[in-house]
Amino acid sequence: MDSQKLCLQSILLILQFIFSSSLDTITINQTIEDGNLLISQGNNFALGFFSPKNFKYRYLGIWYHKIPEQTVVWIANRNNPINGSSGILSIDQYGNLILYSNHNKEVPVWHANITVEVTDTCVAQLLDSGNLILIQDRSKRIVWQSFDQPTDTLLPGMKLGLNRRTGMFWFLTSWRSTNDPGTGNFSLQVDAIRAPQFLLYRGKEYHWRCFAEPLTSYAQALNYSFVHNQDEIYASYNLDDASIIFRIVLDYSGTIKKLAWHEKVGKWKEFWSAPNSLCGTYNHCGTYGICYPDIFGNFECGCLPGYEPKAPNDWNILRDASSGCVKKQIESSLVCGQGEGFVKLAHVKLPDTSTAVWESMGTSPIDCERECKRNCSCSAYASLDIAGKGTGCLTWYGELKDTVDNWIMGCDIHIRVDALELAKAAQNSNGFQESKNMLVVLVVSVVSAWFIIILFAYFWLKKKKRKEVRNQWNERLIDAIGDTYFKNILGTNEIEGSMSHLDIAFFSLNTIVVATNNFSLANKIGEGGFGLVYKGKLSNGQEVAVKRLSKNSSQGIEEFKNEVMSIAKLQHKNLVKLLGCCIQGEELMLVYEYLPNKSLDSFLFDATNKIVLNWRKRFDIIIGIARGILYIHQDSRLSIIHRDLKTSNILLDAEMNPKISDFGLARIFKGDQIQEKTKRIAGTLGYMSPEYVAFGKLSPKSDVFSFGIILLEIIIGKKNNSYCEEDSFLSMTGHIWHLWRENRALEIIDSSLRDSCPSNEGLRCIQIGLLCVQEDAMDRPTMSTIVLMLNSEINLPPPKQPAFIFNKSYNNFSSLTRKQSVCSVDDKTITEVVCR
Repeated sequence: MDSQKLCLQSILLILQFIFSSSLDTITINQTIEDGNLLISQGNNFALGFFSPKNFKYRYLGIWYHKIPEQTVVWIANRNNPINGSSGILSIDQYGNLILYSNHNKEVPVWHANITVEVTDTCVAQLLDSGNLILIQDRSKRIVWQSFDQPTDTLLPGMKLGLNRRTGMFWFLTSWRSTNDPGTGNFSLQVDAIRAPQFLLYRGKEYHWRCFAEPLTSYAQALNYSFVHNQDEIYASYNLDDASIIFRIVLDYSGTIKKLAWHEKVGKWKEFWSAPNSLCGTYNHCGTYGICYPDIFGNFECGCLPGYEPKAPNDWNILRDASSGCVKKQIESSLVCGQGEGFVKLAHVKLPDTSTAVWESMGTSPIDCERECKRNCSCSAYASLDIAGKGTGCLTWYGELKDTVDNWIMGCDIHIRVDALELAKAAQNSNGFQESKNMLVVLVVSVVSAWFIIILFAYFWLKKKKRKEVRNQWNERLIDAIGDTYFKNILGTNEIEGSMSHLDIAFFSLNTIVVATNNFSLANKIGEGGFGLVYKGKLSNGQEVAVKRLSKNSSQGIEEFKNEVMSIAKLQHKNLVKLLGCCIQGEELMLVYEYLPNKSLDSFLFDATNKIVLNWRKRFDIIIGIARGILYIHQDSRLSIIHRDLKTSNILLDAEMNPKISDFGLARIFKGDQIQEKTKRIAGTLGYMSPEYVAFGKLSPKSDVFSFGIILLEIIIGKKNNSYCEEDSFLSMTGHIWHLWRENRALEIIDSSLRDSCPSNEGLRCIQIGLLCVQEDAMDRPTMSTIVLMLNSEINLPPPKQPAFIFNKSYNNFSSLTRKQSVCSVDDKTITEVVCR
């Protein structure tokens, strides 16, 4: 399909080339109308009229002519589009390039802003560089060029900066949106007033920043250059290989991208972008702070030497460093000329240079330090090697902002500190040197010891080898016994058939014992109907969760077999991954990936932990659970009914993403099968559908009912079976249904969500939950419909009465509950209920 599309685009380009103007110049007697093209001599670029995708207006622009994907690099009338195909480009009698519409020839849509006197007739020419120039016919002097009025793209040969003599300012501005080329909210400029740096603005605020000079040495294959003199300051680049199609673009979302055209795949390949992390956002860690990117699990912000957080609670609890850092409060404050000095901070993106000053070129590092030290207002300095220019000195005379750790392209900066902080830094440095010296002594000692040990190694290795041979025979014997036992459990046909295709490992008992520290109670992380669950660590360092079948377990060989045969063939980001199993003697164990945040109920029903789950996180968990159930119902190789969906079987990974676990009770059903009847009821009370509890009728709608209960529990922050006699209704669904009918459903939302949950989203999720728990299974939506409901704004049908609506009028039920002083909140899995 892609090849047909590419072929069609190529044919259209050929036809367009044949039936349109193929000149690269226009004179005073010629025009470019909508439908004609001005094509550069080498067919690199084309100029003509275009409409963005799903946009009716027409624009005059320049795009790549050789590639099938139309990529516009310059637009004339980006803020004044033409309605309809009536645009005409021409050169008027005064030598000015002018664009107008046939509908109104008196008022031009756009014209070249010529700032020099024109004494001759002019000719417009599109160059192979993508530059549209207006030149005087005889003198060939350029009086205007599109490279002086860039839009969102920087091409090879273009400049980004300022001409101080003419006042020409070259900068990029983003599109308004992906299909609207109007001037957007982001602009990329060079700070030409102070020490040079690139500034990305969002409106009038800084959004990203980069020191200019080091950029000249980055990616030398692109031949970057940076000019900074009394006449001009600008950055530009050229390509050594003319066959490479390369561009720098400021995306409408505020991202600067470097892109190259990949001919084989027919796509633009992105190989650099900024900002691309939290540390890329301007001054993310506040004044006198430093940002450390890509530190997994740790707070990315710190303070510069001699400084501490201004608001420690914001830093330590809220992880908000916007308040920045302040100078440490010590008895002897920094006094100019009284023992203060500088602490080196290596490999950083230099702070905002708006408060910095360039000293004269050729200043040595020693002179740079002396220059900063003699001025009490100087807070830091950096001595820089500028390619082709010698050594430069940069000194800061104000607040230090937007410092970022950068070991790839960073520079060294020296921070001014007081005598006490300087002494601490020196002590740390000496300690590091002493550690290095001790390491050298240790290495020499170890080498000498090895020389002695090798004398005895030969005899010891021989003995060890004989022992390993014996162990190998023992392990083979154990594996043979385990394999035979496994065949007895699953059946010979299954082990030789479907089991041979399972992508799981078989662990020895010894491996599991070592990983769990002999099933230490300190490693116990959970308990269920199957038995105990332990945290383990394999020899390769991988953390795992080991589920060990208890001898007294209510579940047994059937559940073990069921889980191995079902989940081993399932691969989805919202399902817990089974890594392997262990079968040895009477031991049956399953080995899973380890998820550090345990189960959803440990957060959802805990007054302290539930604060972590704001509305956005809870909604993401709902979406993840729904996608996981949809996968096992419809998209996996095996169509599976879980039968035991509940919050305790929803595990959370390090990023709080949900993963469905415990497939011991799962049932495989055929794709065209609607439901089946079972004599063995399995599941957890409160989560089982009415038709399944009463009649043993099992279908995917049984899981839909369970999902509805989980969804409502996530919203209200309470267990389904935690309603007591003092409540008006003895079931969660009854309470919610009562409030829904009185248009008071929002009252049920967890109080911790009141500030983060939009009322329309909360109400919509409650309605989806009620649709899932309707009494008649035929009325409940499928999981594919539920995922669509959660991810779109489609109209939802009104829910019908849910199942299990108990209230105080159910006297028999009330009499039972009065006998107990507390409510039963038991959520253990029921594995054997015989139907009558």
